[in-house]
Amino acid sequence: MDHQEAAQLAYRCHRVLEPLHSMVYFAPEAEDRLTAAGLRPGRMCYFASRSAPMGAVGPGTVAATFFNFNPVLVAEHIPEAWKLATPEQVLEARLVAADAALRRLLGADADSEQVAEAADLARQAAELCIPEGRPLYAAHADLDWPSEPHLVLWHAASLLREFRGDGHIAALVGAGLNGLTALVTHTATGKGFLESVAKRLRGWSDDQWAATVDYLRGEGLLDADGNLTEQGNQLRERVEADTNAAAAGPFATLGAEKAERLRELGRSLSRQIIAEGAYPQEGIFANSR
Repeated sequence: MDHQEAAQLAYRCHRVLEPLHSMVYFAPEAEDRLTAAGLRPGRMCYFASRSAPMGAVGPGTVAATFFNFNPVLVAEHIPEAWKLATPEQVLEARLVAADAALRRLLGADADSEQVAEAADLARQAAELCIPEGRPLYAAHADLDWPSEPHLVLWHAASLLREFRGDGHIAALVGAGLNGLTALVTHTATGKGFLESVAKRLRGWSDDQWAATVDYLRGEGLLDADGNLTEQGNQLRERVEADTNAAAAGPFATLGAEKAERLRELGRSLSRQIIAEGAYPQEGIFANSR
């Protein structure tokens, strides 16, 4: 398998493993456990639970590693979160929540041979990732592995997601994009958030968004209607290609046969949790394949 084939396989595996990781950000069990640990409901739970592997970091570190959130929004919750719960308490609550959520969504299949096999393959892939230049991956990789297979699968999917995400940020920075210009151009592809949803979820105002659209028009990346120009499309395609290439290493080493088997298992399990209502927005991962 050459590097280009490995890059495409990394993308296909990401598509089916991502739901198994990110379901914890939508599961009611997560907010229940995190607020019981002391956090305030809502955005604080997300910012604190995802950044907790890095320790009690400040808002600048969280905004930098999460990349496309308005730093002002982040600063409303970090470092206040660490006055309410320690990173260790947050991590414990998140793992308990992942356990409860996956057992609800998978039912008896949480203890199945299918989950155990997927967990073993995903762990192999995650442990083949190289941590240099991957701060969120490295922080998560420093955590102890859970013992139960369904939690091993969740942790491995989290590691692979953060490894890819760190590489994606590097590709965006290399393309000359910052958090907001990356978000605006991604929205303009028609493959991401709607503009209104992107503003609301990432904390950007109408004025900030409009000013960025004007800037990107001046750079030749957006046209008068706010659509990507040919230059803009080429930039986004290059970012995605670079992201896939940066994520290829562990799958190239894992090998095509194991990676394809992981994709097959991950696709089946992701479809199952989506069908069981893992996500509040219909179709959010409908294209997992």
